[in-house]
Amino acid sequence: MWDKVQETVSYLKGRTTISPEFGVILGSGLGSFTNDMEIECTIPYEEIPNFPVSTVLGHKGALVFGKVGTKSVVAMQGRFHFYEGYDMQTVTFPVRVLKYLGINQLIVSNAAGCVNSDYKVGDVMLIKDHINFFPEHPLRGKNDERFGPRFVNMSEPYSKSLRNRAKVIAALHGIDLKEGIYLGLQGPTFETLAEYKMVKILGADCVGMSTVPEVIVARHMNLDCLGISVVTDMGDEDSIMEVNHQEVLEAAKKAEPVVRKLIKEFILSF
Repeated sequence: MWDKVQETVSYLKGRTTISPEFGVILGSGLGSFTNDMEIECTIPYEEIPNFPVSTVLGHKGALVFGKVGTKSVVAMQGRFHFYEGYDMQTVTFPVRVLKYLGINQLIVSNAAGCVNSDYKVGDVMLIKDHINFFPEHPLRGKNDERFGPRFVNMSEPYSKSLRNRAKVIAALHGIDLKEGIYLGLQGPTFETLAEYKMVKILGADCVGMSTVPEVIVARHMNLDCLGISVVTDMGDEDSIMEVNHQEVLEAAKKAEPVVRKLIKEFILSF
């Protein structure tokens, strides 16, 4: 893994002059954040050594290097999921690459189902914690101390100081920002009504099929993380019959300007 990461990093450094401070992982329907960047180069995943290829509609599949104001950024237009058939080391491989490209902070976004009745479709939720219900752990196996410790402290997976900064920015720009807990499941099926009830009983507000593995690996390497979920469907009897991937993408697209504004202003605040 170490050698593969270094090979990929070396290749990418040869393709760009950008030394990114921020990494952004753009979830389903949220890829147009790159329109807010002054783009230096876009590199399709299939051109990058050791990179997997995104197979999901709504994920373009490219690394985008550029600037947001004076800040250097690398954005992932599309991520990788366990349900696509990749193992967890492959799913999280890009996070390790972003770390060794030089990022200090990782911003992760996703589209999520919601079980909190105080929320509605289109709401934006800051992730304050998560519950890992994936059947595989990205740190299982022999640990490479060059990446991080064997046992990772996960008491603060999403940086409190970054969350506080995001809340201040949301207030300044009139963004209604919720804050809650995200539960990660394998997918690719949407949850049954009983599963949504389980998510609520377990204490989560939103549920999805990504983010948790990436944040675990980021914390393994001591990267500070900010997590953002867009509520794209509600896990109740009235809406569960309607949910499909196209509706999720459409709901994410409607909320996208708010997420773009939040991420852009968050980066500019440093």
